[in-house]
Amino acid sequence: MTRQKPGDVPGRYRALSALLLVALSGCAVTPAPFSLEERRATLAVDRQAMFGSQEPLGGPVTLQEAMARALKYNLDYRVKLMEEAMAQRQLDLSSLDMLPKLAAAAGYTSRSKENASSSQNVATGAQSLVPSVSSEKTSHTADLNLSWNVLDFGVGYFSAKQQSDRVLILQQRKRKVAMQLVQQVREAWWQAVGAQQLEERIDALLAEANRALEDARQVEKQKLRAPLDALNYRRQLLDVIRQMGMIRNALSQAKPRLAAIMNVPPGMPFKVAVPSDMPTPALTLTLDEMEEMALVNRPEVNEARYSERIGAVETRKALAKLLPGLEISVGQHYDSNKFLVNHSWSDAGLRVSWNLLNLFSAGPITKVAGAQLEVARAQRMALNMAVLTQVNVAYLDLQGRTRQFAMEKELNDVEQQIYAQNRNATSSGAQGRLPAILADANAVLSSLRLYQSYGELQNAYGQMGASLGLDPLPESTAGYDLPALAEAFKGAEGRWQGQVSGGKP
Repeated sequence: MTRQKPGDVPGRYRALSALLLVALSGCAVTPAPFSLEERRATLAVDRQAMFGSQEPLGGPVTLQEAMARALKYNLDYRVKLMEEAMAQRQLDLSSLDMLPKLAAAAGYTSRSKENASSSQNVATGAQSLVPSVSSEKTSHTADLNLSWNVLDFGVGYFSAKQQSDRVLILQQRKRKVAMQLVQQVREAWWQAVGAQQLEERIDALLAEANRALEDARQVEKQKLRAPLDALNYRRQLLDVIRQMGMIRNALSQAKPRLAAIMNVPPGMPFKVAVPSDMPTPALTLTLDEMEEMALVNRPEVNEARYSERIGAVETRKALAKLLPGLEISVGQHYDSNKFLVNHSWSDAGLRVSWNLLNLFSAGPITKVAGAQLEVARAQRMALNMAVLTQVNVAYLDLQGRTRQFAMEKELNDVEQQIYAQNRNATSSGAQGRLPAILADANAVLSSLRLYQSYGELQNAYGQMGASLGLDPLPESTAGYDLPALAEAFKGAEGRWQGQVSGGKP
């Protein structure tokens, strides 16, 4: 017989090693980036998901319709709605933890040899019985057990209470996002109004200034005017063209910003519904009344209250875990073993368990829970102070913006009258074109400042409402289509007027 060399590996070990290497190589995971074709394939689907379900623009967009579109189609707001829905599902899931546990089991066993055994005399050590079997080599079993742990029920109840408060917290966060979203719409919409009102006038002024500039170049070439006068004339025209071009570029970005908030596809042209007047909101509440309203309504303060309640429940839940556990169980069983006298039977049990070491943990756990509750209360007090500060700052800002708008309005009236006088003088031939162009440029700048000032006033008014915690929408609406939402925004605006401001000054 040939002796195996020490370095040789038996064939079966080689096969086992090869099989192990193949298995390990199959478990290796390598990065698999998306191909260019796969990325392009998702573009159409994503675009359809982003814009496909929206109602088309049917005319000039009012402020209320812009708010309705933002609240219905804005993607960031959709995320908050989904988070709230997910939290509600988690609350439903946590409520199931309080139910008893119902477990069903079935099995099949098979042995290669009989499960035989014998007995031994304890005193003599001799075998007292011949080997025998009491179970078959194959058998079928089935069990149905119902158990309920009272301690787990208590802990699950407290957890469900906490989850319900987390749902309420997400609702408050959704309110805050809605307030911020409506505030952004208000600011962007008034910027778009100013841009739409001034675009045509700026274009006409640029066209007139360019014609005058071309005439100035011809006059300068023909030397019909003193060189210094011609250069100064051309410099003033170029300065007007430069300023109007910068303003035109800035105004052209207003509508795209509003379109992004409303989730309108980029590049889609639309117009805003220009209001007939620019009323000035006036506050009628006292500062003390506004502070009280803010502390009652602000979503951040309500969120802090719910967080504090979650902390209080956490204390109770920690103490509940220290109590003895009481488990009640009932069951129904079946075994096909032919050696059994009863193949099916029922049982019931009661079990009490208690970790006695928890008695030493009760004190530290209670202290930690109490400290967490005190921290939550301190945070709420600090938040109350921040809210009161925001109310006072918003109140002062609104007063300042009101005074600034009144000044800009009077100044704009003066600039428009100066422009009208210069235009008449130019039309009658009493003066040249440059004074009228410069007066027109000043009038455009004054109109721009007027719209910007009114937009800042409306923004300050919206910030005042947000600092008071006033919801942009009522609690219930007639529907969630755009007309119903827009009508609801009108009603909410009227409610704001009743709570915060009077009518026109």
